[in-house]
Amino acid sequence: MDAIRAIEAEQLKAEPGEFGIGDTVKVHFKIIEGKTERVQVFEGIVIARKRSGLNETFTVRKISYGVGVERVFPLHSPKIVKIVLVREGRVRRAKLYYLRGRTGKAAKVTQLIRRKRATVVPEEGTAETDAAAETAAPAEK
Repeated sequence: MDAIRAIEAEQLKAEPGEFGIGDTVKVHFKIIEGKTERVQVFEGIVIARKRSGLNETFTVRKISYGVGVERVFPLHSPKIVKIVLVREGRVRRAKLYYLRGRTGKAAKVTQLIRRKRATVVPEEGTAETDAAAETAAPAEK
C-alpha cells in the first residue's frame, strides 16, 4: 500500500490551482492531433469537484452556441498546462448541478467580492509614526 502512495505522490502536481466550486476558470488543455500538439482553452464555471489525491477531478460547464457543454478534467493530469482563475463565484452548494436546467441570466453565479483588509494605523509617538512623518515631510515642501 505504501508503494502505491509513493508512486502517486511523485505524480501529484505541486501547484494544481487554487479554485473552488462556482469559480469561472480557463483550463489550458494539451491536445495531440497526429504529430502536432496544441493547447486548447476551455472556459466555464466549475460545477463539481470529486475525489481526492491523484484521482481528483473537476467538472467545468459552459454554454457554446446555446448548448450546454460539460467537460470533466483530472486535476493532476500532465495534459493540463495551467488553470487560470477568471473570477470567483459566491455559492452555497458543493455541487452546482442545478445550473444544467437553467439558461440565460438564471444560469449565472454571482461574483464573490472580497474586501481589502483595513490598514493598521500606528499609535502616536512611536518610532513608526516618526519615521513616516520624516519621509512625508520633504514631499510636502
